[in-house]
Amino acid sequence: MKATILLAEDEQAMREVLTDYFTAKSGGDFTVVSAPDGDTALHLIETRRFDLLLLDIMLPDTDGLEILRRLRSSSETATVPIMMLTAKDTELDKVVALDGGADDYLTKPFSLMELTSRCRALLRRGGMTKKTSDILTLGGISLSPSHRQVVVDGQEVKLTLREFDLLEYLMRKPGVVFSREALLQSVWGWDFDGGSRTVDVHVQTLRQKLGERAGCIETVRGVGYRLADSAE
Repeated sequence: MKATILLAEDEQAMREVLTDYFTAKSGGDFTVVSAPDGDTALHLIETRRFDLLLLDIMLPDTDGLEILRRLRSSSETATVPIMMLTAKDTELDKVVALDGGADDYLTKPFSLMELTSRCRALLRRGGMTKKTSDILTLGGISLSPSHRQVVVDGQEVKLTLREFDLLEYLMRKPGVVFSREALLQSVWGWDFDGGSRTVDVHVQTLRQKLGERAGCIETVRGVGYRLADSAE
């Protein structure tokens, strides 16, 4: 069953990127309803049921923290998972949001893969996702998004945050060719300003750590990378 997410975000470009990613590129597990301001978000919450709320703190009309306060004071919405999205990254901002009842807090810019993993974690707490679908396997490679663990031929392999996110992204769609630009947007974040060389470097180190399974990450000349359908 798909989880229904309310995305309250005033930046149109970010709404479009997140909506597209959740609905088309994250495994098809989500349905997204978006709101450009706080008042619209409140109206939607009153008329529909959502499994998860993503609230930008700096919303027009009614800001994210006020929405959070209202939702936590109502018995009908007191337990719905809420993640705050914001450019404000001071410790005090995080404390105010978490003490106000937010379940998680993510600072912009963020990786789309990290956002998706955090959303899945919040949904698991509410019983929305199946544990049986948590493990991704291909050949001798097993990856657990919830435990952030990778096992290759029976041996655990330690990956960095971005190496893990990159491998997970590729493993979710084996055989699909992704350009470097698409990987940058999905793994590093929609407004990451680094060059495409970043992808090449991480692919190189990831291959080294995969050892004999390194060949599963194939280079498509002039385009980008894909994960082979079978990691031989």
